[in-house]
Amino acid sequence: MDIKTDNGFPEIDVKTAHENKNLFRLIDVRNPDEFVGELGHIEGAELITLGPNLQNFLESADKAQSILFVCRSGGRSGQATHVSRQMGFQKTINMTGGMLEWSRLRFPVVFK
Repeated sequence: MDIKTDNGFPEIDVKTAHENKNLFRLIDVRNPDEFVGELGHIEGAELITLGPNLQNFLESADKAQSILFVCRSGGRSGQATHVSRQMGFQKTINMTGGMLEWSRLRFPVVFK
């Protein structure tokens, strides 16, 4: 798997994420209306909104688990990856391009 660290934390592109999604716990950090909106979400993804919800999740989550953070374009999920790394998580990764790129590549999504 091609993991980049150009932004100071691990990132993978959408194609790599699609090919390896079963290796990760998928956490979508968008707002609830985005999660079920026009871009939908990746099947199996959990909605944990960036902010207090994510903070609470990270405080109680297993720091050894592999997590792939997802958002609309990769910005908010990048923030989530950065914060998780600061909190001691070793296997968190950002999906660059987000659901915009996922949709552009016509990978499957769920709308409910």
